[in-house]
Amino acid sequence: MTWSQWRQHPLLKRLPLLVLAALGLWLWKSGEVSERELVWRLEGRDWSAIRSLDVQVKDADGELVKREIHTFTGSPPAVLTVKATLPSGAYEVWVFARGASGPSLPPRVDRLTLGDEDVRVERGLRAPVNR
Repeated sequence: MTWSQWRQHPLLKRLPLLVLAALGLWLWKSGEVSERELVWRLEGRDWSAIRSLDVQVKDADGELVKREIHTFTGSPPAVLTVKATLPSGAYEVWVFARGASGPSLPPRVDRLTLGDEDVRVERGLRAPVNR
């Protein structure tokens, strides 16, 4: 085929559209935010008196990006799992515990740095101490 024949080829006319579609698909897929699984092992025996946990995930600017409140009729389970759609970055996780009566205990703050590969993050969490 000569150059003038290639210029008339239908594929060459569609090539810019195909390149734009491929670029758009790549940008769309790369912009997806992963769902993360944040897992805390509740360590120690002092958790038996806890009946409610308020888990707050804050981004680097201090903005609340995820909040879950877990309540229990008895002792909390040994493992607490929170699923959140979070982009890679630095976060603080605040865990407020409350007994059967009275105000919340001082919060536990855990700092997380999530990379693209961190789909499941496990941490130990000690029970908060009474005031």
